Amino acid sequence: MNNFVSVSSRLRKTVPLISAGALLVSAATSVAEDWPRWRGPGMDGISKESDWLAYWAPGGPKTLWKARVGEGFGSMAVADGRLFVVGLDKRSRKEFIRCLDAETGKERWQYSYPARFKPQYYEGGTSGTPTVDGDTVYFLEQTGRLFSFEAATGKLKWGVEVGKASGSELGVWGLTGAPLVHGDLLILNVGSTGAAFNKNTGKLVWKSRSAKNGYATPIPFKQGGRTLVGIFSSGGLAAVEPKTGNVAWTQPWKTKYDVNAADPVLVNDTHIYISSGYGSGGAMLQLTGSGAKVVWQSKELRTQFNPALYLDGHLYGIDGDTSSNRATLNCIDAKTGRGKWKSRPLGSGGGVMAADGKLILLSARGELSVGKATSEAFKPTGAKQVFGGKSWTNPVLANGRIYCRNSRGDLVCVDVRN
Repeated sequence: MNNFVSVSSRLRKTVPLISAGALLVSAATSVAEDWPRWRGPGMDGISKESDWLAYWAPGGPKTLWKARVGEGFGSMAVADGRLFVVGLDKRSRKEFIRCLDAETGKERWQYSYPARFKPQYYEGGTSGTPTVDGDTVYFLEQTGRLFSFEAATGKLKWGVEVGKASGSELGVWGLTGAPLVHGDLLILNVGSTGAAFNKNTGKLVWKSRSAKNGYATPIPFKQGGRTLVGIFSSGGLAAVEPKTGNVAWTQPWKTKYDVNAADPVLVNDTHIYISSGYGSGGAMLQLTGSGAKVVWQSKELRTQFNPALYLDGHLYGIDGDTSSNRATLNCIDAKTGRGKWKSRPLGSGGGVMAADGKLILLSARGELSVGKATSEAFKPTGAKQVFGGKSWTNPVLANGRIYCRNSRGDLVCVDVRN
């Protein structure tokens, strides 16, 4: 096992923290919630947080703090008062995993390592999101280094070269899906249909055949009384048994350049939505006794990177490719795939999450807005220009604060506590 002895680590003084994961805000029905991994606790982009400010005066809510975290497109994980984010410093050619105080933005620790990824067709920067599991944080970087740290201190527990261990090829845009914690396993979108490592030791548990990976995060779901994990690989969706990696079924889905990057969306116990960009569109899959079948296909929502959200019979997501510079937030009917509405153009992309029946949208141009999730239209009840530059990153609401990040490394915390 490679412990990355050449990697530098710097620890700042650590202050005791109080867990806010289940903190009651002001009443029994008002809940604050951590966001410990990509797409949140439910892995669906939807927070259970309530009693946060969704109607903003002109100029928007107060900015609590700003920080520089390095170039990149990955989102943030927030747990136990800590925020974890990764960025590239092009001058030193190092990537930095940073732990910040979620309330003040002050750095608690950082861990750096030499940048190896060579960007193609875009300006570069990191693309993954850390995963927090209890007192441990995991991160998979683009060329295959998988890290395990003590969340409080940044101490490296172990590190492993995923490609060498699994013998897998690397996609054009590297490895971008976040590690999925399943029991004692870390399941990754690596190879043809994934790979799994022991989360305590970094030891390889199972692997699939060598092939270029997809870019989505693995998603667990139930079918026929058993748990399976959906791996949106370069060739389509594969349902695998998490303990063995055995493939239960596959649904082919071909996208230009093999960019299957947006996570599959669990609509209910029997349906999964898959979607991709480059004009591909999406498909609703119905789970059958032994596999899945396509219910409908539509080009009304083409999610290139960030997955769609499912709320009350509708799917909401960023439609369009980053090269078009005319991406929109779209709503479609989950039963039919028919379009309901499109927002005004957002630029080259953007990110969206939901909480308390409302959409929280960050445009590619750095405008943060919020509005009720309805099938009629997106009518913002507040908007704030949080920064310039380009942002394709999903915003994160955690414990009454919204965190936004752009590609050049600006991280902004906005206070939406009532």
